[in-house]
Amino acid sequence: MNEKVSKRNRWMFGIGTIGRDMLYTLISMFLMFYLTDVLDLSDRIMAYITMMMVFVRIFDAFNDPFMGMLVDNTKSKWGKFKPWILIGALLTSIFTILFFYDFKIEGMGFVVIFTVNYLLWEISYTANDIAYWSMLPSLSKDQKEREKIGAVARICANLGMFTLVVGITGFTQFLADKTGSMQQAYFYLSIILVILMLFFQMFTVFGVKEDLENQIVEEQTTVKELFQIIIKNDQLLWISISMSIFMTGYITTTSFGQYYFKYIYGDINMYAVFAAILAVSQITALAVFPLVSKYFKRNTIFTASIGIMVIGYIIFFFAPTTTMLGIGIAGILLFVGQGAIQLLMLMFISDSVEYGEWKFHKRNDSVTLSLQPFINKLGNALASGIVGATVIVAGINESTDVSQVTQQGLDLLKSSMLIVPLILIIISYLIYRKFYRIDEVFYKQIITENQARLKEIKHEQKN
Repeated sequence: MNEKVSKRNRWMFGIGTIGRDMLYTLISMFLMFYLTDVLDLSDRIMAYITMMMVFVRIFDAFNDPFMGMLVDNTKSKWGKFKPWILIGALLTSIFTILFFYDFKIEGMGFVVIFTVNYLLWEISYTANDIAYWSMLPSLSKDQKEREKIGAVARICANLGMFTLVVGITGFTQFLADKTGSMQQAYFYLSIILVILMLFFQMFTVFGVKEDLENQIVEEQTTVKELFQIIIKNDQLLWISISMSIFMTGYITTTSFGQYYFKYIYGDINMYAVFAAILAVSQITALAVFPLVSKYFKRNTIFTASIGIMVIGYIIFFFAPTTTMLGIGIAGILLFVGQGAIQLLMLMFISDSVEYGEWKFHKRNDSVTLSLQPFINKLGNALASGIVGATVIVAGINESTDVSQVTQQGLDLLKSSMLIVPLILIIISYLIYRKFYRIDEVFYKQIITENQARLKEIKHEQKN
């Protein structure tokens, strides 16, 4: 693939996820806040909702490899990725709007409707997400080019995410003033985000030129082979376990953001300022990653990033709430470190495609890359459980005013947001260091042997 096409693909692929990540952020980070602080659901109903959210997310996480198998087994004149990107985007759009539509149903009826819609949303988004990210390895086998494609995509994803994170408080207040209620504000916001998602997805669907030579026609993957791909691909398995633990900690911290600034800092409007600082920090980390990777090995970058995050968590925990200085510094450290790690996670999983091809003589791009959304969803599920349980036990959900939350409740909120995630992130790093071994040298060996095997196969086919 020539340089002109490669550069075009970097941007068309990356731009496609801007609106997608804005919409995903609405559900992953702010749906819980919408339920507790906008709909003001009772502790009893929130307990049921939390349990259902955790159950559905775990179910959908384990459903991801099956979706990956479905994508891998797809054969069409548009390839195997783009049809599912489009189908998933359209269905996700419908179910996103239904989250915020007022069915005028309360109690257990609301729980049932919410659970069904949540399940359908997760399945629809899975189809889109797996097809989107599993396209990346097919665009290039070169590690450095993959880093460039991945960096642009992650920058665009973070641009979408932080646009919503920074703007949601002010924008929903603006819409609430216009519509007369915060509930209606979220409903119209969901419609706007759906339109943006579909608009930006068209850049990927119509703008990316796939490297069809990398999409080798293979036998269809069976369910038995599906489990072999995941379990016997030891590098994929260990990095997935490590990153699932990491993402549980990270998402737990970010999910508490609005609660922290409302109940501990005492000014929810500062959440937007904090988010803006984090956005610049994380996008900067992603932008400079390709440059840094020229001089340092991935293992070194990963270790340094974890170290930066650990320091950030410690500063955050002890930072005074009378000023943004300490919190801001901690946030920069956390999100610079996480920005590098989220890209490394994508690269580690992408390299596992070639490792699997080397080990099993079959690529299985989509099944392998399905572990990335699996990691995010499992992390989201466990984080939702931590957040949901915390806001109930701490007395936050039932409170009508900040002053009604006890100091013990605030301490529980702070510990769940900062101490628990710190422990999880350290555990994830120890697992990575002990078991993951695809470094730059080993990867070159894998590529060389895979190419030699393919040449041999083509030679045999000619004869």
